Amino acid sequence: MVEGLRAYWLIAGMWVRSTMAYRASFAMTAFGNFLATGLDFAAILLMFSHVDRLGGYSLGEIAFLYGTASTAFGLSDLVMGSMDRLGRRVRDGTLDTLLVRPVPVLAQIAADRFALRRLGRITQGVLILGYGVTVVDVHWTPLKVLMMPMMLISGGVVFAAVFVLGAAFQFWAQDASEVQNSFTYGGVTLLQYPPTLFAKDLVRGVTFVIPLAFVNWLPALYVLGRPYPLGLPGWLAFLPPVVAAVCCVVAGAAWRVGLRSYRSTGS
Repeated sequence: MVEGLRAYWLIAGMWVRSTMAYRASFAMTAFGNFLATGLDFAAILLMFSHVDRLGGYSLGEIAFLYGTASTAFGLSDLVMGSMDRLGRRVRDGTLDTLLVRPVPVLAQIAADRFALRRLGRITQGVLILGYGVTVVDVHWTPLKVLMMPMMLISGGVVFAAVFVLGAAFQFWAQDASEVQNSFTYGGVTLLQYPPTLFAKDLVRGVTFVIPLAFVNWLPALYVLGRPYPLGLPGWLAFLPPVVAAVCCVVAGAAWRVGLRSYRSTGS
């Protein structure tokens, strides 16, 4: 693991230096990323220009959900967002060049074309989270304050595990980046809205099958003092670190199985 982290740091640093060679271009692309991701919240503002509540939640509460989901996903997207390129490497055989290097393949794929412009998404998420925290009516306790960094870090790890699982699936599917995106980019869009808007079968799926609900729904609703639609016990809100660890174990196993199944293109 230490070797993989060191390799990731070196490769990502190379791409950062490449990006910062053109600082004006970086600033414009990061700002463009900030604006593009902000359109999602602009859509929510348009909804609230016609309604006072959405699914029983106020604008401040949805801003809180939006900010926690976007920030957690932004952190994961910054670190692991390049994993969706694996399918292309499997199809054209360029994955072979990574296999012969004395560096873990996962670290090489994750750090490939490290995009510092994704800081725009994180900045946008943090700003909206800050707005949500200031306007929601919450009785803040030390435990609820500690829930905030726990939620963001654990949520980022859960999304990172989903990125790796999606990449592992591409060893067999080869052209499944959009399937992966449906669980990553689609998942963060889902979590930006309250669970009361969705059918209970969908809520059960993202709670017990692909545990995206532990990214922010369960801990955030605890902070907001809101009940979870499935009537689950409140102590589940404290399980995101455990769920994140389990997701990493499952993702790691799937990655190793997928990598061992790779047979190259023969070219």
